Amino acid sequence: MTSPDKPRAARALGGGAAAILLLEGIAVLFVPRGIAQTGEGLTTTRLVLLLTLAALLVLASGVQRRPQGLVIGTALQVPLLLTGLLGSAMWLVGGVFVLIWLYLLQIRKELVGSPFGPPPADPPAAG
Repeated sequence: MTSPDKPRAARALGGGAAAILLLEGIAVLFVPRGIAQTGEGLTTTRLVLLLTLAALLVLASGVQRRPQGLVIGTALQVPLLLTGLLGSAMWLVGGVFVLIWLYLLQIRKELVGSPFGPPPADPPAAG
């Protein structure tokens, strides 16, 4: 099933993708507090990596209107999931966010016809 108005569906799903990335960035900001009390604790390197990832996720939410926005967001799902190496709870949180992201891509594929890039142009109406 594809949407009769593919550009509108693509814009709506782009907004959803931006919201997901913003929530992921906020979730990553909670990780330092969780790892500060465990094992090795919060090192400078870990803090810089987490803050960089959070900033990249927030910035990626701002480029979801561009054709490469979904590709950037998809690439950032890998480091998000790998934050589970720093705090075990992030395996669950990151996993849930990755599943939501994959679901969004699947819905986009069904409505727009492609999970990435601009929506394909509709053929001109015969008249």
